[in-house]
Formats: sequence, structure tokens, C-alpha cells
Amino acid sequence: MTQVRVRFAPSPTGVLHLGGARTALFNWLWARHTGGKFLLRIEDTDRERSTEESARAIADELRWLGLDWDEDPVIQSSRLPEHIAALEKLIQQGRVYKCYCTPQEREAMREQALAEKRTVLYDGRCDGKPDDPTQPFVWRFRMPRSGETVFDDLVMGRVVTPNAEIEDIVIARSDGSPLYNFVVVIDDAFMGITHVIRGKDHLTNTPKQIQIYQALGLSVPQFGHLPLILGLSKRLRSAGIGAYQEQGYLRDAVNNYIARLGWSHGDKEIFSQAELVELFDLANVNRSEGALNLEKMEWINQQHLQACTKERLAELTQPFLAQKGVEARADARLAAACETRRTKCRTLVEMADSVAFYFVADEALTYEEAAAAKHLVPRVRELLAGLGQALSSVPDWSEPALQAAVSGYCDLAGIKLKEIAQPARVAFTGSETGPGLYEMMVVLGKTSTVARLERASRA
Repeated sequence: MTQVRVRFAPSPTGVLHLGGARTALFNWLWARHTGGKFLLRIEDTDRERSTEESARAIADELRWLGLDWDEDPVIQSSRLPEHIAALEKLIQQGRVYKCYCTPQEREAMREQALAEKRTVLYDGRCDGKPDDPTQPFVWRFRMPRSGETVFDDLVMGRVVTPNAEIEDIVIARSDGSPLYNFVVVIDDAFMGITHVIRGKDHLTNTPKQIQIYQALGLSVPQFGHLPLILGLSKRLRSAGIGAYQEQGYLRDAVNNYIARLGWSHGDKEIFSQAELVELFDLANVNRSEGALNLEKMEWINQQHLQACTKERLAELTQPFLAQKGVEARADARLAAACETRRTKCRTLVEMADSVAFYFVADEALTYEEAAAAKHLVPRVRELLAGLGQALSSVPDWSEPALQAAVSGYCDLAGIKLKEIAQPARVAFTGSETGPGLYEMMVVLGKTSTVARLERASRA
């Protein structure tokens, strides 16, 4: 069997959003699943909008997703001589003609077609016109006038398009610089692409491109058109993959979520990267669109966080603490701190926010105004001072020993645990929310636990 060669071909005119990332992921998974090659092509022929900064950002985001490519990226603009040579071949074959139509003429054609309730197609009026060197022009590819263009899509099934419904498309400007439907054919052939896997919004382009493949005598690849992602608003389109990284999503969770937007394997929801490679098959890609659900994405991220070892969770959380100005090493203490919040946090940002209090200097901890007003009242402050004194003599700083010490203090003071538990939590965290009292004290350690109770008693 011929080795699978697939590509992801972004335009460097913006960020890599979830839709583009899903296309890249499916190509990468198909290559890795079949033992093939995943290639990258930067389609920078839109000279006005393409930027090197955008190209670098897209490459960085692909690397973060773990979607490594197997050969040097192809920069489309560097291949202009080959594109012009292909155009010359079509000119010599008589498969293209010069179109002199003005924008006003094309708009008039469109309006007439709409008024007559016809499909809007260029009517070929310039085909056969004599050359006019005084007029600007573009090159149009002459489509066959009869018959059908047929291909078996790997996702959508058999697609049949009457050739009479395919217009003579513009493939190049007068200087020979190519447009999308032309240049993509030439570059895919040059790269030896065997499978073109892309969004369903390109489905109408495929019959046009097949005709160009055939006119140039090139092998036609297999096509697979992926369902679109519903709910990908303009705001979310402008939010690149980097934004999800900044929000504390894990790479494997992002890939897991976008893979499930259009592909499934039974009822299984959570996949590691290795499992996706093992199980992915284009035959299991859905034809129907998937709807973006950020709550589901957060849930999947939470499942991946919970699957991390405590050491890995500490490594992942430490940079997010640093961004908050909180100094903490990715050591056993941070690992223990993260364990106290593992099941509550959906993202690494939430994790960093929820464990930051452990690493703040005891005298620098700030209290939420409402929490302090409610819980750090005069009588309770006295109880907190007493609790601190009682805990200062606990020799075995473990959860059972601390539970026994707190229980003994409550009995001695003639109070119930609930009368001191929330005030103590405010003393430790600055808020009414936080981990379990005893596990929290273990991570804080004796010195900080006693110091924070003493400080709260003076609040």
C-alpha cells in the first residue's frame, strides 16, 4: 500500500483556532495511525494579509498540541516559478483563457442569475475573445461543459457534480501569481499528498480541483471532508489555541475535546494522545456537524487533570503560580497542595488560584472583606488564638493527630467544631472556601498554621 502523506496548510493571516486545530489533528492522527507522514505547508500567497509573526504563532501552537511534522515546511510563496510553469502548460494546452470582465460586469451577472433564480455562475462570455493588451485580465480555467465529476469522499461518501454546474474559475492573475484552487493542486502534487483531509466548507472546491489535476496529468488524491464545528463564533475564531493554553487547558485535553467534535469511538469520552493515535479511523468520522460546548471542554480538561500524577500536576501548576507573582517550586509541597484541590479545579488557572494561599507569606495573606466581617468577630478571634496555642504543642503533624487536637480543643472550650471550622478556614485561606481543614493544615505546616491563627486573632 502506498504510504499515506497528508498535510495541514494554514494561511498565516491569523491565529490557529479550534476548527483549524481539529483539521490539523485529524490529519496528524491519520498519519500516525497508518504509519504515514504529516506535512506542513504555509499558504502565504495572500501577500497583503500574511505575516511571518502569524506563521510562527501557528507553528508554535501546533508544537504545543504535539502535532509534529515530518519534513521541512513548504512555504507556498517560494514556489511561484513552479506555479507559473504549470500555468504556462495549461495555456499551451488551451485549457485557460483571459477574462477581461470588470467587477461591475460580474456583479450584473450575479444579479441577473439571482433574479432568474439560477445558480450564480460565470457565463464564459470572455472565452474566445481576441487578446486585448490594453485591458487588465485574469486567467480562467475552462471547465468541461458536459458530463460529471465524481469522487468517493472518505467521510461524505460518493459526490457527483454535473460539470455544467462548475464555473470557469479564476486560477491566476495577469502576472501569473496563482489563486487558491490552482496553487493547492500544484503544491499537493509536489508534496506527494495522498489524502486531502479538510473541512466540509471546501467540498465545492474539490470538483474544480479534480479537473485541474486531470488537465495537468497529475494523480488525484483521495479526499475526506470533515463536518464543520457549530457554535464557533467570531469571538472564538479569534481565540487561538494559545488562548486555551493561557487559560490552563492541557494539551491532551484540547486534542481529546476537538477529536470528539466529529469523531467517536463507541461511548468512550476520555482519550490520551496515544489512544487517539491507536483508535482513530476516518471511517468513524461523523458526517453531521458537532456543536462547540465549552462546559464539556472544561469537564474533559478536569478529567485529564485528575489523571495526572501529583508530581506532574505540580509541574503544570507552577508556571501559572509564577504568572500570579507567587513563588513556588514544583516540589513535594506544591504536589501536596494541588492534591487538596485536584477534584475541584477544571483548569490550571483555577488550580493556581486555589492553591496560591499556601505559598503567600503569612503576614501578607489578604482576607476577603465579607468573609472577615462574618467570621473574624471578637469572640471567635479569642477562640482562634486558643486553637493556635493548642496546635503549637502537637508533636505529630498528621491529619489524625490534628483532628484529635482540634476536637480536644473544642471540648475544652465548650464549642462545636462548626463554630471554629469556618473562621479557621478564613484564617488559613483568606476566604470561606478551601480544602478540608486537616489536609490544609498538613500542607501549611505547623509554623504557618499557628502564625495564621495568631494573625487572624488580631484581625
